[in-house]
Amino acid sequence: MKKQKCIICRKPLNDGIMIYRKGICKNCEERIINTDQETDFYNHYICCIKKNVSHWILRGEDYKCQNYLW
Repeated sequence: MKKQKCIICRKPLNDGIMIYRKGICKNCEERIINTDQETDFYNHYICCIKKNVSHWILRGEDYKCQNYLW
């Protein structure tokens, strides 16, 4: 089985969060949380997430999840 990599820093994923089967390591997660939204770093993080996750959302993948009201 292929080892997952962080979608931001591309390092091996040992911990962190998963979004639509894509991982963000704990270090990048903390950087995103603590970065000011007006910086280029924040925009880089958002672009990485969009590039790696948005196609799953747009394809309409049917994931079994609780019935939340959005």
